[in-house]
Amino acid sequence: MGMEIKEFGMTPDGRKITLYTISNQNGMSASVMDYGAILTSLIVPDKNGDPADVVLGYDSPEGYFTNPGFFGATIGPNANRIGKASFVLDGNVYELDKNDGENNLHSHRQLGYHKRIWDVRTEGNSVTFSLKDVDGSLGFPGNREFCVTYTLDDENRLTLHYHGTSDRHTIINFTNHTYFNLCGQGSGSIEDHVLCLKASRYTPADAGSIPTGEIAPVAGTPMDFTSPHRIGDRIDQAFEQLKFGSGYDHNWVIDGWNGEVRQFAELTAPGTDRVLRAYTDLPGVQFYAGNFIDPQQGKEGAVYGRRGGMCLETQFFPDSANKPEFPSAVFGPEREYDSTTIYEFSCRP
Repeated sequence: MGMEIKEFGMTPDGRKITLYTISNQNGMSASVMDYGAILTSLIVPDKNGDPADVVLGYDSPEGYFTNPGFFGATIGPNANRIGKASFVLDGNVYELDKNDGENNLHSHRQLGYHKRIWDVRTEGNSVTFSLKDVDGSLGFPGNREFCVTYTLDDENRLTLHYHGTSDRHTIINFTNHTYFNLCGQGSGSIEDHVLCLKASRYTPADAGSIPTGEIAPVAGTPMDFTSPHRIGDRIDQAFEQLKFGSGYDHNWVIDGWNGEVRQFAELTAPGTDRVLRAYTDLPGVQFYAGNFIDPQQGKEGAVYGRRGGMCLETQFFPDSANKPEFPSAVFGPEREYDSTTIYEFSCRP
């Protein structure tokens, strides 16, 4: 139990990158770095004590300098998509980078917060990353301050706590883009994983993955994970939403959302007794099945491919900046951003 701190290479412009590894008494550890506040490794033992790294990533920082799949990344100031790469707030039109067709995805591919060096503070089994951003940066209003804290406890819970302030109304919608594979990174497709989501509704999207504004029931569709289902069973069905996303890549509406932390997911996989339960106080989760992972070299000689990992990205709904009917991601002097997501690991008997 404790923390290890080591150098992890240099940024392209010559700044030092530092890697922080926090561990608990059960043999679980999480490694996070100040470049992008990225989770690079998550070692989780099974009931026999055999460890596996259950998240996708790279052995060296060079992979993260491109990182087309956003492996492990802290995404900000706005995660997911904003339609037409623009929004109106307080009567002003804000134009963003068009980096996903005509839309904006994850704020900015090259200049988003997953590509910045964050300031660091450590305490006990926690690492806190913080940064400041100025009014107009990446197209978003407000002088802003953000932090994200990773904490690993002896109950095998990795807690991510986000906080943000702004001196003007702005959009704040953070997420973590970690790809999980409970059998271990590099072990192949997650289609055999079994997922349960406490979400009886979702937000259908158009061909560009922008929500239509409808909140639709999952009942009777391949989007229904209210009881446990193997991910691969229906992922390629001739269902329009799955065709648009080349599989699952949608926002589910978490049942009973009231701003308090609640469990929203449970994930298991054959061949391992590891169990992942996920909790959040946010209204939505983007379940992404890794449909667009290009073949590439990952950690420890692994070769990643399509659906080699899956994301549970807690969030305000995509395009909420343009959908007043969705829960509001507008924050400012009278409303600070504060959110918690927990990934909890255990073993089946």
